[in-house]
Amino acid sequence: MALFGFEKDVHNILKLDIPVTNAPVARWQRKTSTSTSAATSTGSLSPGKSGNLSRSTSKTPNKTPGKKTRCTPNKVGGDRYIPARNSKQMEVASFLLSKENESPQTNQSRMNRKAWSMALNGFDVEEAKVLHFGGKPLIAPEGYQNNLKVLYNQVPTPASSKKSRYISSVPDRVLDAPELRDDFYLDLIDWGKQNLLAVALNHTVYIWDASQGDILQLMKMEQEEDYISSVSWSKDGNFLAIGTSDCKVQLWDVEHQKRLRSMTSHTARVSSLSWNDHVLSSGARSGHINHHDVRVAEHHISTLRGHTQEVCGLKWSPDGKYLASGGNDNMVYVWSGIQEGSAQTALHSFNDHQGAVKALAWCPWQPNILASGGGTSDRHIRIWNVNSGSCLTSLDTQSQISSLLFAPNYKELVSSHGFSFDNLTIWKYPSLTKVADLFGHEGRVLNMALSPDGATIASVAADETVRLWNSFAKDPVKKPKSTPSIISQLIR
Repeated sequence: MALFGFEKDVHNILKLDIPVTNAPVARWQRKTSTSTSAATSTGSLSPGKSGNLSRSTSKTPNKTPGKKTRCTPNKVGGDRYIPARNSKQMEVASFLLSKENESPQTNQSRMNRKAWSMALNGFDVEEAKVLHFGGKPLIAPEGYQNNLKVLYNQVPTPASSKKSRYISSVPDRVLDAPELRDDFYLDLIDWGKQNLLAVALNHTVYIWDASQGDILQLMKMEQEEDYISSVSWSKDGNFLAIGTSDCKVQLWDVEHQKRLRSMTSHTARVSSLSWNDHVLSSGARSGHINHHDVRVAEHHISTLRGHTQEVCGLKWSPDGKYLASGGNDNMVYVWSGIQEGSAQTALHSFNDHQGAVKALAWCPWQPNILASGGGTSDRHIRIWNVNSGSCLTSLDTQSQISSLLFAPNYKELVSSHGFSFDNLTIWKYPSLTKVADLFGHEGRVLNMALSPDGATIASVAADETVRLWNSFAKDPVKKPKSTPSIISQLIR
């Protein structure tokens, strides 16, 4: 009987039409039962027993030691990958799902939805595009205001809106100056406060009225061999001092065309003149500087001795405290005030220049600043602080310097040149960076003079012309700075 039962079992197994009850459990069923039992017993596991759980027999050991086992998702009950989504993506997804399942919309509901979308988002969601390659931008609905529309707004400041002024490269006017002496050491032109320009042409002095354009012959030397060597207006512009080659200084009343007096104190031609109120200082070819009080009969006050050659440059400071003198001996002297006698010594003596110093100019807004320029062998502009006696700036202009002027309207320095440029140059002060070059003269420029309003410079050159350069006119738009009154200063 047992034999027949065994054969029956073998026969049933070979038929394969019934489930095998004694077969081993499938691998996926073992994993399912293992994960289920681990999930139910997680709360009771201790850290010390976690190692026994990892060595469970339900898992197949790795073939390669140290290599990570790749997890295959279970057929039943395994974990599936769920990507992370933010709230906005979930709202869009739910909207799209509800849109697929909802019934066809009526025209009224579609219009209502579009109105809600425009009110909430500013655009229609159904017609919105990520990229738009053509056409005009969407127009905001009427009455819509966006306070964040302007991201950046700049108010133009005076510095950013300021434009550089135009400087003409040609003169505003050209006057004929026949028989002008081509002598580097003479001062042949000066512009007075009454807007009268005095020009010395050989042995004659002419007055040109800049406001009317009239020309007047003021005086003429009696001897043909004599000539005018220097001219200088008084501070008020009513009187003209004239230095001559016959060692005299004449004083003229221009309005009445009358010579007031002739002063003799030098032994050589008077090549430089400068006023300090009622005191007239004159420099001669002998190297001496004389002070004249034009109010009294005994006009000669004192004599300054320092230069060994001709004094070709002479300038009083705006406040009247210092007198600067330059000579053909390459020296610059600074004298302190007016003292009687001839034993006065110079406050400073500068020997940095390597050529004759004719060009001298005091800064109007800084009375302690002096500018000097050297001749052909030097060609340098030097800025001095007379309080400390130090040289602040030195610049090589590559050309002979015949005269210097400060232009207060733009706080600039102007230099006139002889060999080899024969031009005028405008420099920014105090950096001495070049602003512009003014060309036009066909000979070396000998002297310059500034108009009373500080807008025009007159230059006279060896080409026997006087050229007027209107390069410093004030900007009519720019308002001048108002100075506080004495009452407001006292209140403060």
